[in-house]
Amino acid sequence: MTAPDEDLLRELAPQVLAAMVRRYGQFDLAEDATQEALLQAALRWPVDGRPDNPRAWLVTVASRKLVDQLRSEVARRNREEQVHDATPRSDLLGHAADAGTGQDRDDSLHLLFLCCHPALSAPSQIALTLRALGGLTTGQIANAFLVPEATMAQRISRAKQTIKTSDRPFGGAEGLAVVLHVLYLIFNEGYTATTGPDLTAPHLSDEAIRLARWLHQLLPHDAEVTGLLALMLLTDARRPARTAADGSLVPLAEQDRSRWNAAMIAEGVTLVTAALSGGPAGPYQVQAAIAAVHDEAATIGDTDWAQILGLYDLLERLAPSPMVSLNRAIAVAEVHGAAAALTVLDALATDSRLATHHRLLATRAHVRDLAGDRAGAKADYTEAARRTLSTRERAYLLRKAEALS
Repeated sequence: MTAPDEDLLRELAPQVLAAMVRRYGQFDLAEDATQEALLQAALRWPVDGRPDNPRAWLVTVASRKLVDQLRSEVARRNREEQVHDATPRSDLLGHAADAGTGQDRDDSLHLLFLCCHPALSAPSQIALTLRALGGLTTGQIANAFLVPEATMAQRISRAKQTIKTSDRPFGGAEGLAVVLHVLYLIFNEGYTATTGPDLTAPHLSDEAIRLARWLHQLLPHDAEVTGLLALMLLTDARRPARTAADGSLVPLAEQDRSRWNAAMIAEGVTLVTAALSGGPAGPYQVQAAIAAVHDEAATIGDTDWAQILGLYDLLERLAPSPMVSLNRAIAVAEVHGAAAALTVLDALATDSRLATHHRLLATRAHVRDLAGDRAGAKADYTEAARRTLSTRERAYLLRKAEALS
């Protein structure tokens, strides 16, 4: 099979699965049938040529596969029920018979909403999204989150069952907000892995960007969708400079900005500018604007910290959270000095959601160092290193502590 055909199948796979799930309501059966249709395409297209409407071809083949499965299931049920003098059942086939039209309808957004259903836990939402829409295997997802493949398989299976049995309606603004949050979580896990030996998991952040692009194509006029895509691009543009040759962490202030991806920055700036001009700002747009200010500074010394602080003030009003306040504290230190920032951090230390988080300690260590409290900074860096689960972050924090000896 040619590379263009492989790329097309990857692009069409979630669309076909979405159509099958929408029509038949059987996630597992729909996924199996879709995989069989993709396999058949991989075998037949190189011989017969690509069909005029590849998506419709795949949906038709997948539907036939699924109907065959349903017929076998109905036959089995009828045999069992006849043994017990029950009335034969054909509801599944009846449903299937009504579902054979409309191959050109794109149900991808429905599938994305389904994978991010609020009845699921955040880890399950992420896993199911990566499996159904990202095309990642269960093993790949398990490796990304450092859990056994069997554990991830059980998580995905339970997620499908939860969706099947949930009667909670889901969609509209609530649904889109959850979808954006799940994509943001996937991106963040890729950009800074919470556990493991590597600082980043690029395939996760790449997949989040791909899904965000796709969502932006489906909803091009939604400012927050645009803002999220811009935020991902503006943040991921720095990835090449975030690690040294040995994989160690390089903080923003020390990064070689010539290694940043200029094309991604330009695209991100264009997107966030368009989003912000369309009406009231949302949290993802504001975060993208903050990232743009960082990216457009030629050096760390050229950073417009006053503008960043103003944007964080707005973000705290739109979407208050301890992590937003923690990031704002760094801008406070740059604009108003270390003492003012320490006052903010002391208040955050009383918040149970953040009190034991290594990022609070690392930020306080940085600000204490700015204030000239080397002993306090060293103690905080050391404790932050003890608490993080990331091998690369731990090594960086220990180096910072050692430098203060």
